Amino acid sequence: MIKTYLFLFGAVFCEVAGTMLLPATQNFTRIVPTSILAVCYLSAFYLLTFVVNKLPIAIVYATWSGLGVFTIAILGYIFFKQNLSWQAVLGLFFIVLGVILVNSYSSKVI
Repeated sequence: MIKTYLFLFGAVFCEVAGTMLLPATQNFTRIVPTSILAVCYLSAFYLLTFVVNKLPIAIVYATWSGLGVFTIAILGYIFFKQNLSWQAVLGLFFIVLGVILVNSYSSKVI
C-alpha cells in the first residue's frame, strides 16, 4: 500500500511541476518549457494508472486534485507572489483535512 501512495504522490508532484511551468510556456510558444510540461503531465497520468488499480478512482482523484490545488496555491504564493486571504488559507486547510479523512477511511472500503 505504501508503494501505491508513493506513486500517487509522485503523480501529484509531476502534475504540480507541469502546472507551475504553464506561465513559462508563454501560451505554448516556447518549446523547452512546453516539452517539459508535457512530460510532467504524461508522467502524472502514467503514475496514476498504477494507483487506480489499487484504490477506488474517486479516492485517487480526490487526493490527486486536492493535494494539487493545495500545493499550487502555496507555490503560487511563494513564487508568483499571489495573495492568499485568510479565507483561502482556511479553505486549503479544509482540502488537506478532507484528503486525510478520505484516505483514512478508504483503506477500510477495499
